Amino acid sequence: MTQKAQHFLDEQAPQTPCLVVDLDRVEENFRTARAAFPEARIFYALKANPAAPILRRLVGLGSHFDAASVEEIEFCLAAGAAPERISFGNTIKKATAIRRAFEAGIRLFVFDCEAELEKIAEHAPGARVFCRLGVGTDGAVFPLARKFGCDPAHAAELLVRAAELGLEPYGVSFHAGSQQTSTEAHEAAIGQAAMLFDDLERAGISLRMINLGGGFPTRYQEDVPDIGAFGERLHHALAFHFGNRIPEILVEPGRLLVGDAGMLESEVVLVSRRGRNDPVRWVYLDIGRFGGLSETEGEATKYRITTPHDGGPDGPVIIAGPTCDSADTLYEKAGYRMPMALAAGDRVRFHAAGAYVTTYATTGFNGFKPLAEYYI
Repeated sequence: MTQKAQHFLDEQAPQTPCLVVDLDRVEENFRTARAAFPEARIFYALKANPAAPILRRLVGLGSHFDAASVEEIEFCLAAGAAPERISFGNTIKKATAIRRAFEAGIRLFVFDCEAELEKIAEHAPGARVFCRLGVGTDGAVFPLARKFGCDPAHAAELLVRAAELGLEPYGVSFHAGSQQTSTEAHEAAIGQAAMLFDDLERAGISLRMINLGGGFPTRYQEDVPDIGAFGERLHHALAFHFGNRIPEILVEPGRLLVGDAGMLESEVVLVSRRGRNDPVRWVYLDIGRFGGLSETEGEATKYRITTPHDGGPDGPVIIAGPTCDSADTLYEKAGYRMPMALAAGDRVRFHAAGAYVTTYATTGFNGFKPLAEYYI
């Protein structure tokens, strides 16, 4: 919990729903990540929260940036980031986006198939490229394996092809899944990458970089390994597999930097029961899945929620949003309990809500306005 955000909400009582992000906590998290990976360049993954105040603070700290679109690239440039500090890290790019990024000075692009590689060669000639591997994601709340990445044998062929197309084969990347709570997937992927480096060395191509991706976890309700533990285990794996020839290292934290820096406040709109003797109450809030809490789908992310009545008698609840869509139900099976005194008009707070909330919000389903944002 960030006391700074809590004090802001206590003193300002802004209209709900709203998100408050403590920029000092973002900075603290960045410095902690840099200490955990002292030899790595940290590329902040904008998709977690691309707000300009966050980007400006990170620019001042010397961060690099992982952008998934040309629009995110423009956000970085507007915040003062130099083009050489930005990676176009999405394997799915329009040709026009590649060209615009190249014209803006971006020289680092990812790919995972030949068709994408050929687009980069045509619209970003001579660019530095890295190939994304498809790896296991056991231990992740949000696996990312099926949509992205290729197997190591195919990656080797593609990196040879990159050189033939006049591009610079720079390295490989992988992503072990979002909210990853185990280092095992990263360690296995590092082993695959090391074998790929050796294979390409024999083919006359010397790769220079390994991108360990992101997905490092934020604590919601349950304890998770801290970034220091990840750093120690992954550096050990790098030394084991690469020996004295450890390549350049990139990491792409997103949630890790901003997740616990944010606090979301919502108003209770209604508390009701389906039957007079039903023990389960429905608690309807003025924010739901379409207002930014999309990561509650499947009840995957279980936010810690506090109320003004905590400590008193409580009972089981189903928590839902305000829209007229039954899919807008946040928690039904997760076992949430809330105080019996909770009533319409009370305010509740979602902790560690700084990541993937503003970027997942709709532009106005049912006419509800997107949540307000405050960066302090």
